[in-house]
Amino acid sequence: MKSGRPLQEVLLELQRQQNSKRDYISPASSLSILQDGRTLLMGDQEMGTTDLFHRQVASSLSIPQKYYDLMQREKPELLADNVNAWFCDRDQNYMIRTLSGTARAFLSDRYRRIDNLEVATAVLPLFAGVPGMQVMSAEVTSQKMFIKVVDTRREAVCVGDAVQFGVVVSNSEVGLGAVSVQPLVYTLRCLNGMVVNSLGEKKTHVGRAAKGLEDGWEVLSDEAAEAEDRAFLLRLRDVTNAAFDEARQKMIIGKLEEAAGAKITGRVMNVVELTGKEYGLNQGEQDGVLKYLIEGGDLSLYGLSNAVTRYSQDVDSYDRASALEGVGWQVVTMAPALWREMNR
Repeated sequence: MKSGRPLQEVLLELQRQQNSKRDYISPASSLSILQDGRTLLMGDQEMGTTDLFHRQVASSLSIPQKYYDLMQREKPELLADNVNAWFCDRDQNYMIRTLSGTARAFLSDRYRRIDNLEVATAVLPLFAGVPGMQVMSAEVTSQKMFIKVVDTRREAVCVGDAVQFGVVVSNSEVGLGAVSVQPLVYTLRCLNGMVVNSLGEKKTHVGRAAKGLEDGWEVLSDEAAEAEDRAFLLRLRDVTNAAFDEARQKMIIGKLEEAAGAKITGRVMNVVELTGKEYGLNQGEQDGVLKYLIEGGDLSLYGLSNAVTRYSQDVDSYDRASALEGVGWQVVTMAPALWREMNR
């Protein structure tokens, strides 16, 4: 499992960010990009922007990303002219999420704000002071928050390896994923973490259109939406507890043991390449998976999955490493017909 930062450090970062956030609702006609291709002008207020903000602007305005990046890099004044022309033609509002005065997300005005600190505050009391419950990894990135907890009191045997079970709680404040709680399998021999991403609970950040103040920007509180979010956060606790259900754990072990019996019969390099294409692994990631698959010596679907989760520990990006932990489970549970196709 990819190591993160100490939990206390992550919580302090969440608190710092919470105090530095401000969200706005603005009509498109009040927005513009300055001639440097980077600075956002909202009314008469200037602010810096992030790369994610610009990716979301490009997507919202249906400007191809490669062309957007080319204009921003080589002809920023052309980018500003293009974006501003489309803003002027848009009869709709957008939510601008800012942190420390920088626009970090460009979202629909229907985006429901469920912040990282709220999620962490809802679930961490379930584990605080409970013997054996250990936060194995935690991180807050520019994209997401992750808290990965393992119950070290109980072990099970899966394909000859000792494993423990836990839960991954994650959230994105910038439109890159729902609030989610997903079971986690932790292999003690190699410290791999596999996120069981087909089970669990998710809540998308979509609600009713937010309302703006008379100045057209700052978001008004919606009491009904906030009450619904409070109810969800309470349910989030129940779902988190359910991730440790023994019946569910036995089902997961059954899937993994079934995968151990699905041997690789095709050319190993081809199987890894096809797996990479199916699950979005780049060439470097495919090379890393192939390395660990060969070193592990388990030429099965289970071994392939383990190679993916083992390689995730080598990835610099915590977001990408966590995504690869989920790919490990997707590989294990791929459709039999797809596995036969890969083994040709």
